Amino acid sequence: MPELPEVETIKNDVLPFVKNKIISNVVVRNAKLRWPVTRGLSKILVSQKIKDVMRRGKYLIFYCDKGSLLIHLGMSGTLTIVEKNTPAKKHDHVDICFANGFCLRFSDPRKFGCVLWVKGDPLKYKLLRNLGVEPLSCEFNSNYLFSKTCKSNRAIKLLLMDSKVVVGVGNIYANEALFRAGVHPETLVKNLSKRQCSIIVRAVKKVLADAIKAGGTSFKDYRKADGTPGYFQQKLLVYGRQGQPCKKCKTILQSMRLGQRMTVFCPVCQKTFGKKLS
Repeated sequence: MPELPEVETIKNDVLPFVKNKIISNVVVRNAKLRWPVTRGLSKILVSQKIKDVMRRGKYLIFYCDKGSLLIHLGMSGTLTIVEKNTPAKKHDHVDICFANGFCLRFSDPRKFGCVLWVKGDPLKYKLLRNLGVEPLSCEFNSNYLFSKTCKSNRAIKLLLMDSKVVVGVGNIYANEALFRAGVHPETLVKNLSKRQCSIIVRAVKKVLADAIKAGGTSFKDYRKADGTPGYFQQKLLVYGRQGQPCKKCKTILQSMRLGQRMTVFCPVCQKTFGKKLS
């Protein structure tokens, strides 16, 4: 699933092509996504200008003259910039075309994404209004994370992946951040000190910033807006490396299921503070 760095990379890639551009045509080939494409989207969007694009969590918000277009990439979605007459493939569901001859193409093999029209403030829309803080913002700090740990019996990895606490971290980057922080993923958050929370916050911010710089992590379907892969997978220290030697201490990396997601860790480099979840 595209996580925050991948969505941020796509936002940065498409922005120069769509900002201040007039929408000339919209083609909806398949409206049956997780949330159906807004009915009459073509009539709504044609002749509107895209004023700006921002990311909130894993959602992209395209601010237009009379409202906002909300796009989520789901499990396997991509947004690419293509020339207007580029033939559509099987899973190319929506094209948003501009007078300059380019189209923003939404593709999603698993159909778990969304393309929705939102009137009013999109940040108050039902899918966005309960999201947690942005991990790269000043709001995500040691005080904030520590306030979420009190009396909680959750594992720290599950807390980091809770979008109501902090958005967009996802499985890949939770694995990587906890390795960098030297914290075992099963550590109960109530056992973490404020200092340890500070270390985790710094690790989360650093790994996300590094991933954005590398264009995200390409596994399976993810591609940048120009169709090329991201390169952060070449810098992964633990994710996808179970059974291989730790790059720091050479101990064999272990794996387990935590919250139904694959979790990879080093039993030597990542310490447990107090009791573990298990």
